[in-house]
Amino acid sequence: MPYDYLPVLLQIVIALGFAVTTLTLSVVFGRSAKRNATKDSAYECGMVPIGEGSPRFSVKFYLVAMLFVIFDIEVVFMYPWAVQFRDLSAQYGATALVSMAGFAGILVFAYVYALKKGALSWKS
Repeated sequence: MPYDYLPVLLQIVIALGFAVTTLTLSVVFGRSAKRNATKDSAYECGMVPIGEGSPRFSVKFYLVAMLFVIFDIEVVFMYPWAVQFRDLSAQYGATALVSMAGFAGILVFAYVYALKKGALSWKS
């Protein structure tokens, strides 16, 4: 029984050995590099850093992006059901249709709620 876990143990030992060796070599050879103020600066592209690093985005952008991902995933869940609808309706009858209608109803409710809250409005 313990011999069954030998390949897993060997893989763990090799992975840890590789990680430790890589980090050790990085520290040893990294210290020998010449350092100066130019290399230690935040930007090495030749431009003087002025202002913030990145512009600020409106929270509405992230909110719409999250809503898109959520509703997109919900539609992905509908696809396998639609492909198998004939088999499901033959096996379960109207229950297959009612269950997906409930699922779609929850999606419509969530969409109307997002519209009422103004989550998809870019003006405010």
